[in-house]
Amino acid sequence: MTDNKNSKGNTELINIKDLIRGAEPADYDLEEILTEFGGGDGGGKIVPFPGVKQPVPEEEPEDEPEDAAGDSPEPASEPSVPDAPPESIAQAPAEEYDGPDEDEEDEEDAEAPDPDKIIDFPEEESVLSSLVKSLSQKADDYAEHMFEESERENSEEVQRLERLIPGTDEEEEPPEPRRPLWRREPRVEPPPPDLPPQELARRYNRGLKGMRVRSLLVLALFVPACYFILLPRVPLPVLPGMDDALTLLVSTVLMACGILLGSDMLFVGLVRLCRGRVGMDTLCAFAGLFTLLDGIFLTMAAPEVGVVRLPYTAPCLLGIFYLLHGSYHKRCGMRLACRTAAASAEPEIVTLEPEMWNGRDAYCKWTGDAQGFGSQMQMDDGVQGVFRVYCPLLLLGCLLFSLLVSLGMERPDRLFWALSATCTASAALGGAVLYGRTFHKLARRLSNSGAALAGWPACAASRRGGRVLICDKDLFPTGTVVLNGVKIFGDLPTERVIAYTATLMRASGSGLEKLFHDLLRAQGGLMRNASDVIAHEGGGVSATIRGDQVLVGSASFMKLMEVALPSGLHVKNAVFCAIEGELAGIFALNYSLPDAVFPAMTLLLQERIGPVLATRDFNLIPSMLQQRFRLAADRMDFPPVERRWELSDPDQPHGNKLVAVLCREGMTPLSEAVVGAKRLRWATRLGAVIMCIGSTVGLLLAYYLTSLDAATSLSPLNLLIYLLLWLAPIWFLSGWAHRF
Repeated sequence: MTDNKNSKGNTELINIKDLIRGAEPADYDLEEILTEFGGGDGGGKIVPFPGVKQPVPEEEPEDEPEDAAGDSPEPASEPSVPDAPPESIAQAPAEEYDGPDEDEEDEEDAEAPDPDKIIDFPEEESVLSSLVKSLSQKADDYAEHMFEESERENSEEVQRLERLIPGTDEEEEPPEPRRPLWRREPRVEPPPPDLPPQELARRYNRGLKGMRVRSLLVLALFVPACYFILLPRVPLPVLPGMDDALTLLVSTVLMACGILLGSDMLFVGLVRLCRGRVGMDTLCAFAGLFTLLDGIFLTMAAPEVGVVRLPYTAPCLLGIFYLLHGSYHKRCGMRLACRTAAASAEPEIVTLEPEMWNGRDAYCKWTGDAQGFGSQMQMDDGVQGVFRVYCPLLLLGCLLFSLLVSLGMERPDRLFWALSATCTASAALGGAVLYGRTFHKLARRLSNSGAALAGWPACAASRRGGRVLICDKDLFPTGTVVLNGVKIFGDLPTERVIAYTATLMRASGSGLEKLFHDLLRAQGGLMRNASDVIAHEGGGVSATIRGDQVLVGSASFMKLMEVALPSGLHVKNAVFCAIEGELAGIFALNYSLPDAVFPAMTLLLQERIGPVLATRDFNLIPSMLQQRFRLAADRMDFPPVERRWELSDPDQPHGNKLVAVLCREGMTPLSEAVVGAKRLRWATRLGAVIMCIGSTVGLLLAYYLTSLDAATSLSPLNLLIYLLLWLAPIWFLSGWAHRF
């Protein structure tokens, strides 16, 4: 019985070892193993592990069934030691032995020797284990080399496809927009009526010359007012009979004349106050009125107290002049933009499409009408938008500080002086100049290129514009691609080959459509109906025309479709046509890149506006543009063919963010309109911030000096110099935006 249990345990150990090595367990019993390795009929001996007491199994009852392994109940003879014990038996742990009861296991654990005294049994690899290892090694070698041939074939095919198919750029998933919790949705005001550009141009032209004359007259009034404030400090000739009281009276009269000449603009500023749209023109109107009242008060009090100071006539007159001057420039620019937009019966529209490419807004050009242009031109500009928020605070500060200085200090005689000083110091001179002069100069440059900005909303929308779509006619307008020659192969009629090629050019929407249409008309042919039109990534189009399978594309596309080409073919740019897998015609082309494309591309890249090549001409790929024309194609995005067709689809829906109206083809009007909008927005925002800072500092200084009754420090000359110093950066910004 003991030998049977040992035989069962060793058999299980062998099966476990085989399972560990990955082989299927074999039905070997102990007698077969001992017969093979013991050199006899099972007369070998099993050597126990040193120091491990061999357990004695309990006697099984008579009615117990036989073991599942089929062991014989007859007692086995005493085993002998084999010459080379199997590795599985030598390395089998004693804990895996199946047989002893719980008491014997406790005794075994108690009498277990020290692990340091255990002597390792000599190991020798058996024939069975060596066979298994050999088979495993062969299987591993076969697995390593079984795909070498297929990989070699695939690598050659992959290299061929990479050589023939141009590389494309993949889009990244745009991040989810997050709106701050503290930011509320802006209040949407009803837009002005959308008038036609021609009518708007006539409206802006009315009274334009009169405004210019009135601004020059105000400037003429500023000269004597400036003479009066310079007379105490500069040795100027004194007019005969001119005393202090007369000087004060003349200054007051000059102020009244200036208010009359600029009454229309000052009235607009007061109307803005009633509508809750306070601007710098509102502060300028209050400054003029309070200065006039201060002059009248000083004139009436001069005989009693003597002339102590002059009113702020010169700074206020200069403020009215720049208000008229800036409004004149703005109206000139809007009139010029409306005339440019109305110059073409079928203009091209530039809109800003949200998240059109790679999660960023992109400028898209398409043919349409200038709907919404007149409405956007009549909206408030960016400077007025900033002032609408900040100028009410300045006006409130002027009133409060003036009351504190006069009534708060029990000096009511200071009221008109404090109101005049605070309003004049806070009314920046560049309130109307910043946007008006900048927009006029930019509109003049864009008009020469054939573009017109659609008012301030076009500039405000450019904040998110980071990409611009470039189509075939942007790079190569009509007339820049000419036909060099035509070669017809086979027995097909020339008219049929040209008609098939022209039909696929029209179906693909390529920029070469007009060129092949004119060629077809010269041959007296007609267009065919194409079905199953498919654009391929390799640079070509396939379709079915009257039952014929037609392929039209580049030389790489023909090689990709396994169409045999003539040997020694050296045509750099051409259109190939294959019918039913056979080459039918070659149309050699000559591309002439206009000189204006290079500065236009450079301008876009300098302003960090990335071009996206949404071309449909299969010859216009980045490698061709870079190798032949030296364009920075590596800095342009080149989408896959399906995405290019989607981006350049003329029937796709467009957004309502109108940026510009273009009257000419090419890259120049597109790039200048996009860049001009961004620069105008940047200059306007920066200038508005500078003016708000200058107005705030001027208000605080005026309050401080009036509280100290420092009329000498807050003289009209010092205040005029202060206003001119803050006007200098605004003047430079207004002359910078159009210089690109």
